[in-house]
Amino acid sequence: MEAWYWWMVLGMAVVTYIPRAIPLTFLEGRELPESVQNILRNIPYAVLGALIFPAIFFIQENIWFGIIGAIAAFGIAFTGANVMIVVLGSIAVLAIYSIFI
Repeated sequence: MEAWYWWMVLGMAVVTYIPRAIPLTFLEGRELPESVQNILRNIPYAVLGALIFPAIFFIQENIWFGIIGAIAAFGIAFTGANVMIVVLGSIAVLAIYSIFI
């Protein structure tokens, strides 16, 4: 392997390590305010939503397929069903929809 490959791997390792090491170093032994903790708890959900939302529109050539699936999933999740029921319910709705296209 060429040298540029190893430099690239080393660079990716450093870029990944720095955001993890800085909070551990500077916040060790400190208690964050409750408002900051609440914000940090919601970051994974926000990132997951940002990753999933664009994919809804590009799941197939027919944009309605993604929109109907998302509406079904949101509706089922809003009722308080667990994740497995939400997934299976949206799959069932899309299976029925695909029959009638």
